Amino acid sequence: MKILMLGGTEFVGRAVTDAALTRGWQVTVFHRGRHAAPPGVRVLTGDRTTGGDGLASLAEGTWDLTVDTWSGAPSAVRDAARLLAGRTGHYTYVSSRSVYEYPTPAGLPEDGPLVAGASPDAGADVPYAMAKRGGELAALDAFGDRALLARAGLILGPGENVGRLPWWLERTARGGPVIAPGPRDAALQYIDARDLASWILDAAASGLDGAYNTVSHPGHTTMRELLDTCVRVTGSHAELRWTDPDVLLAAGVEPWSDLPVWLPAGELYDSLHRGDVAKAHAAGLRCRPVGDTVADTWEWMRERGGKAPQRPDRPPVGLDARTEAKLLAATDRT
Repeated sequence: MKILMLGGTEFVGRAVTDAALTRGWQVTVFHRGRHAAPPGVRVLTGDRTTGGDGLASLAEGTWDLTVDTWSGAPSAVRDAARLLAGRTGHYTYVSSRSVYEYPTPAGLPEDGPLVAGASPDAGADVPYAMAKRGGELAALDAFGDRALLARAGLILGPGENVGRLPWWLERTARGGPVIAPGPRDAALQYIDARDLASWILDAAASGLDGAYNTVSHPGHTTMRELLDTCVRVTGSHAELRWTDPDVLLAAGVEPWSDLPVWLPAGELYDSLHRGDVAKAHAAGLRCRPVGDTVADTWEWMRERGGKAPQRPDRPPVGLDARTEAKLLAATDRT
């Protein structure tokens, strides 16, 4: 198979590239040149944000599959998809479950209501949900039933440059008492980037089209199992101090950003951790155990000196040390 990877040097794009190379596929990577491309690929450079001239290196060539992870202006997806429509057989756009109209009820399938007002012609100034839906529309406009929309949710694993699992690994590695957000048995739903990549290649190669919610089953792991595994794989002596959600919220702790992955019960929890994924799993999606994801992410971080890269367009996540100290002092008193 000949695959064109739009991106391909970081996190999900890199996972797709690595998976395709492992299969012996011919991989072309189109990117801006900000990060080194993996060995064994053909490299094309350009900047999608600059319009037509930025896509000049894609003016020639044919591919069986194209995979696009773009999360900025939908117009960038539009321009690339139109340019490639006659020269690539199938187009996968890595989208997001954020495209559903909020609040998203638990168990919502792929045909649920979508965010209104999105456009494939929009620029970079639209909210994330509308940017991703606009990207979907751009892919569909150019490829029709040759377009696959992989609506991922929380993505973890080696290469993560958003900081969610890396923050927990860094924090538990430091040891000592650690604020752990309750309830302990809160069910989590996510996807390892490598499992997402493998499914995308299988699905695209078999010609699947349309939208798929591509995350694990709800309850694939729990908050307790995730954090206990972080403590175990780092070999630290961290003490998890399980704290009631009401206490955390009263202290001004922001779910998802201050304490990554965690969400208290409510609409956002239902949206991100209780989605319907029957369609993708019937189409072959498989998710590895959380212990493998955590251990492999920690090994990748150790190879980098214990730190993970941070996307410049995303704010750093994690609980402020002073806030954590106050919360820990309160738990000591109780």
